[in-house]
Amino acid sequence: MQFENDASSSSINHTLERFFAGLSEYAFHSQLGVADTQLVNYISKLLVRFTKTDTLHRIRQLNGQRATEVVTMMTEAQHRIGLAKREVHRHIGDFTLFWTGLYPESLRGLQGPDRTDQFVSYCHQGKKAYEIASEIEADENSEVPNELLHRLSDQFEMCAYGLREIRRQWESGAGSDGSILI
Repeated sequence: MQFENDASSSSINHTLERFFAGLSEYAFHSQLGVADTQLVNYISKLLVRFTKTDTLHRIRQLNGQRATEVVTMMTEAQHRIGLAKREVHRHIGDFTLFWTGLYPESLRGLQGPDRTDQFVSYCHQGKKAYEIASEIEADENSEVPNELLHRLSDQFEMCAYGLREIRRQWESGAGSDGSILI
């Protein structure tokens, strides 16, 4: 029975990977003219990873509680060193890119504790987090090179816009030829 669950989960993951890869390639390559395959692949994998709430809120505070807000994640990053610090900053970049790209309406008009617009704050914090992560030396087995993290920082707004295009496509439920996308 366990084997069936593993096979079913693997099949769902594969379907999600194909779905998000197709949407990402269409949005970035066809609509935005972005030929950076490494960046587009990263975006599609981010979408697959964040389909699981556990991944979206994977950073834990020292007391074991999940860090669900950017300010809490930034505090946690300050308590880490080396690769652990890099991973927390990368996650902050991913988290803020996910929200500003796919669900900007959930951030617009909201004010943070310092009275700044949450959308603007998320963009700023995401760019900053990717830049910090790109400056921390990765180990040789790292799946995400520092150059890619630097590009994510530099092109944060464009990536967020690409994610909005991806959302438009999946909400339309049809490909450009009228076929259903799932």
